[in-house]
Amino acid sequence: MEILFWISTLLLVQTYFGYPIEIVLLARMRPKAVSKGAQTPRVSVVMAVHDGAAEVPAKLDNLFALDYPADRFDVVIACDGCRDASAQIIRDRADARIKVLEFSERRGKAACLNDAVAAAAGEILLFTDVRQRLDVNVVRALAASFSDATVGAVGGELRFEGTESGFSRGVDAYWRYEKIIRQAESNSGSAIGVSGALYALRKALFQPIPEGTVLDDVLIPMNVVRRGKRVLFDADAVAWDRPSQAPARERQRKIRTLAGNLQLVQLAPWLVNPWKNPLWFRFVCHKLLRLLAPWLLLLIALSSAILAPRHGFYAASAAGAVLFAALFLLGHYVPAVMRASPMRLIMAFGYLNLFAAQALIAYVRNPRLHLW
Repeated sequence: MEILFWISTLLLVQTYFGYPIEIVLLARMRPKAVSKGAQTPRVSVVMAVHDGAAEVPAKLDNLFALDYPADRFDVVIACDGCRDASAQIIRDRADARIKVLEFSERRGKAACLNDAVAAAAGEILLFTDVRQRLDVNVVRALAASFSDATVGAVGGELRFEGTESGFSRGVDAYWRYEKIIRQAESNSGSAIGVSGALYALRKALFQPIPEGTVLDDVLIPMNVVRRGKRVLFDADAVAWDRPSQAPARERQRKIRTLAGNLQLVQLAPWLVNPWKNPLWFRFVCHKLLRLLAPWLLLLIALSSAILAPRHGFYAASAAGAVLFAALFLLGHYVPAVMRASPMRLIMAFGYLNLFAAQALIAYVRNPRLHLW
């Protein structure tokens, strides 16, 4: 039982503290430089939309306001079984730089991205989603890194605005923690994934992904790494989004995303093969151990409860588990307490692991994840 306690504890510490510290230290001790340069390659924006009529007009305004030469920039939008006027709204723009691919049946984002990339003319592909607003400089910022021949993909930074509730502030705090890890991964070699809201890729490196893939923003960049190129994180290219204000709204999205990591292992088993995945250690620590974390917490709580009569340390550990559970339940049923910073962190950590546990259960029950 003691062995179980300590193995679980060490793995949990490695997940949330050990790996971030290790990768930050590596980035400082052995940084890998990037040769950036001002350039304007042909860029094609690639976007998949499903029933996005309410958001498409603002997104098009945003895209065509970006600071980039108009003759070096075009947009390919795949409308995936839209039941609203998304396709017509796009066509009404009457802009020769827009290409619309309309599919009557809903096939999923991954299938649409494959078709949109095939129709794109740019040497650089810029992937984005319909919901987020992009800063005016994002194309130039991302394009600059492709002056370096070792770079295959570059992800932008997702920032949140409108963090009005305690829960949304907790989500924002967790995302800032995540960005520290991604920046360190980038500085020391390659990041594991990018944000689907904003990333760019050399078209020549794009490899079609299996239909139904949930985490295109992990599988696409990992395919780039497998081909010997770097995946960077660039904080100068920013996309803005609004976080969920309450756990109920975040739950479905997060469960689907976390289950998507399990799907990745099924779709691309080479990711868990240390002889085939150049970033195997990073992938395991950054992605897979987080899925294991809720079960590690449960094992720590159970083993410390059993060991509590033997030693005060285990009794304190068991008491800590009970205190954490009590505070989490308090925050869940009395949201007002999340105004305090410590409670926001407790709730963000608690919900993340609750959703991770639910993601595993959901995936085991139904490996065919929702298309969107």
